[in-house]
Amino acid sequence: MKKDPPARLYWSCRRGMLELDVLLGNFLKEAYMDLSLAEQEDFIRLLNENDQDLFIWLTGKNTPIDVNFAKMVVKIREHAKNRH
Repeated sequence: MKKDPPARLYWSCRRGMLELDVLLGNFLKEAYMDLSLAEQEDFIRLLNENDQDLFIWLTGKNTPIDVNFAKMVVKIREHAKNRH
C-alpha cells in the first residue's frame, strides 16, 4: 500500500492562485511519493518560493536559475500535461 504525503505539505500547496493550487496539489497527491528523497526535498524547497515566481516557472514563461528547481518544474508540468 502506497503511503500518503505528509499532511503539512497539502497545506503548503494551497496558494493564492487557483492554478498553483491545482498544479501543486495534483502533483503532491499523484506523484510526490514516487519521487526520490532528494526530489521530495527539492519539491518542499520549491514550495517556499513566492507565488509569482512559481506561476511564471510552471507556466513556462521563465526558468528557475536553481537547476534542481528547473528539473522539478519540468516534472510538475509534465505531470499536469499527462495526467488525463
